[in-house]
Amino acid sequence: MLDAIVTATAPFPQAADDAALARAAAGGDRHAYERIYRRHAPRLYALLWRLCGGNAARADDALQETFIQAWRTLPQFRFESALGTWLHRMAVNTALMELRASAAFEALDIGEEGMDLLARMPASSRCQATGLDLERALETLPPRARAVLVLHDIEGWKHHEIAEELQMAVGSSKAQLHRARGLLRARLGETQ
Repeated sequence: MLDAIVTATAPFPQAADDAALARAAAGGDRHAYERIYRRHAPRLYALLWRLCGGNAARADDALQETFIQAWRTLPQFRFESALGTWLHRMAVNTALMELRASAAFEALDIGEEGMDLLARMPASSRCQATGLDLERALETLPPRARAVLVLHDIEGWKHHEIAEELQMAVGSSKAQLHRARGLLRARLGETQ
């Protein structure tokens, strides 16, 4: 018979580590907060970059604001969700508030007729889209359509969550998603 020592490991070691880091940071440990930042900032930045239409300066500002807000509210974090989930939601809220406040958000939203016009524009002659092409195509979408597409197709949000966050009807969220996908297909040169 083999003598073995089995050590129990947490099923989600990063989540457990996040909780310990969050508790330490809430108590004022700046090194713990720096570890939280280094662990979560890259993924949050990618999300914010997409929501901000590829505008790096706006994404940087939104990331900074997210982590400033997180530092202030971390003592109230109730550990009802994973720290990463909490930060993710905070980042989305920060980006959407910035987009709502931006005059460009409403001014650049070309509406349903404008989206139909964009969809009828000739597609590029590329045969296959690349990841870079997709990112560029995302940048060309109207801000609301881009926000719906990113939140639904990339982040996995449900239409009722998007509608609540963007203050629109669920049907409008679905329509924006449908048109955004059509615009992306047209931009990437794909046929229906």
